[in-house]
This record gives sequence, structure tokens and C-alpha cells, in this order.
Amino acid sequence: MKSILIDAGPLIALFDKSDQYHTRSVSFIRNLNGTLFTTWPVITEASHMLGFSVKAQLALLEWINRGGLHLIAIEHLHVDRLIELSEKFKDVPMDLADATLIVAAETNGIKEIATIDSDFYIYRDIRRRYLKNIFIK
Repeated sequence: MKSILIDAGPLIALFDKSDQYHTRSVSFIRNLNGTLFTTWPVITEASHMLGFSVKAQLALLEWINRGGLHLIAIEHLHVDRLIELSEKFKDVPMDLADATLIVAAETNGIKEIATIDSDFYIYRDIRRRYLKNIFIK
């Protein structure tokens, strides 16, 4: 089964029925043929954006707890790479959550991402490849 990274946008939409991407996000999850991965900074960002509803925040955490999503640890040894990426893409700019997704892709050989951000068409990994966005085509 393939591994797919997921960014905050589709996660927010999944738990916010008023989000313009909600229907697409629900459909994406229902039809998913793979395992979803993300990082804690992405969960933090999504939870912050879902701050209008503790119920939505809890639903996200409960979904993770049930295995809907797996977390990739970002360690101290990755900080140099996070700095390097943030400096390289400072004109975009690349936030911490996005940088951790690139590091997660590099360290785990993941080539696909679910995101609503167009920035991932600019970001390149250490091998100068971009992640294929399978959420918005």
C-alpha cells in the first residue's frame, strides 16, 4: 500500500463542513488507496484552524487515535534541514509545517501529498523532485 502525506488544508476541510473543500476531502478519504501520514506541526496548524469548535478538534484527534492518520516524528537531527528549506524557500514563504512535510517525504521515501496549497508545486526535496499532489489535480 502506498504512503501519502497530508497537509493541514484537507484535514481542516474534513472536519469543517463549511469549508469549500469539505466534500472533496470526505470523498478523498473514502476513496483513498493508501496510508496517510503527516507531522505534528501539521496537526497543530489544523487544530488551530479548527479552533472555532472543540468538537471538531477532538474529532481530528480521535480520528488519528483510530488509525486514520499516522504521524512521522521530526527529530532534532532534522532541524538543520528545516532551516535549509526555510531559507531556500523564504520568498514563497515555506512555513514550519510545510518544511516538516518535505523532511518527512525525504526521510520516508514518500512521493505524494494531499494538499490545497499551490506552494508544493514549487517546493523540491533534496533530490530536486516535487511531491505529486493527488488532492487537487
